[in-house]
Amino acid sequence: MSPVPTLTDLQAARAKVAGEVGVDVLKGVDVPKSKTALSRSFNSDTITYPTDEMMSYAIEASRGDDVYKADQCTLALEAHVARITGKAAGLFCASGTMTNQLAIRTHLLSPPHSVLCDARAHVHRNEAGGIAHHSQATTLPVIPENGHHLTLKDVKSAAILSEDIHGAPTRLISLENTLNGTIFPQDEIVAISEFAQSVGIKMHLDGARIWNVAAETGTSMQVLCDPFDSVSLCLSKGIGAPIGSILVGSQEFIARARWFRKMFGGGWRQSGYLAAAAAYALTHNFPLLAGTHALARKLEAGLRDAGVRIMSSETNMVFFDAPSVGIAYDELTERAASLAEPLYVGGSRLVIHYQTAEKAVDDLIDLVRVMAGEKRKEGFVPGQTEQQPSDAGYPKLKEVFVRSGIKSTA
Repeated sequence: MSPVPTLTDLQAARAKVAGEVGVDVLKGVDVPKSKTALSRSFNSDTITYPTDEMMSYAIEASRGDDVYKADQCTLALEAHVARITGKAAGLFCASGTMTNQLAIRTHLLSPPHSVLCDARAHVHRNEAGGIAHHSQATTLPVIPENGHHLTLKDVKSAAILSEDIHGAPTRLISLENTLNGTIFPQDEIVAISEFAQSVGIKMHLDGARIWNVAAETGTSMQVLCDPFDSVSLCLSKGIGAPIGSILVGSQEFIARARWFRKMFGGGWRQSGYLAAAAAYALTHNFPLLAGTHALARKLEAGLRDAGVRIMSSETNMVFFDAPSVGIAYDELTERAASLAEPLYVGGSRLVIHYQTAEKAVDDLIDLVRVMAGEKRKEGFVPGQTEQQPSDAGYPKLKEVFVRSGIKSTA
């Protein structure tokens, strides 16, 4: 017969389990070193670090349960973003991919149906096939005839409006602003929206970087969002919140999206401190976005002066053709990372964020200039190399985002 455990035995067992469960994740953390590295990274604007001031503000946040709509700060953030975008309600979620996919799923009721979008759109190319998986929909990826943005002509040519049972009728048009850092002309958006309304098609905006459009053009958020039935606004990119994205739309739309968020496993509990961090970012970081655009223009000008062909450059992104001066992206990534003060470059896309150091921009320009000079001495002649290839899936579409084959992270 086994002995009966004593209270002392049970306490010892519990203490042992507690010792196994506990963990100290702060060991080895070097925040100053991380800050320096991120200030010299051109990989993305998602990598910004929450400042001490942001964290201090967030720690004062409410601590209610958002699944029960019981968190004051989360409700306040949702209401604020809905108000400035001219919508009735908002829903705070973990990511822009989630708010995009929730919007699409909420709009689409029953197959067959299709979503029309730019062939380069994030919802089509970078959300793990979410439209097909979550909404049982096909996408109609359209190549802009002008190479910059979709036009009403493009949309009319591609939308499926007939009752022909061989096609999946277009029920939603999803536009993206900015797309690869480029600004979608508002008059064209309005024209597409008016057409969509006339034929009963809903409009969604992937506004992951719509804040950059407002900062660059001085256009109000409401004007930018008015043509759309729903808008996804990311808070962790240029705005610099640690996490989060807001979906806005009508009261009925958001109520249904909240249901789907729960189904997706996206209901979160004490989200108040995250909402507070996002609110701090909107208040203090939005005014800094225009400065990131100016720094991107400095980077663009420096690369042009070094002989580099610029493929696209608006707002906070510069897409550059390194092979135009004989430099391979992998080679640039390695050289940049090997500097005494390393730089982090992930390919043809250079992204400026509000914590990018101006010295990092100067250092990158200097490095490219030196490498271009080395290539000329080795016999490279500009203009004799193939420019950036067309995308394999869309032969008429020039691919501006070429990733380095070497990992480069700060």
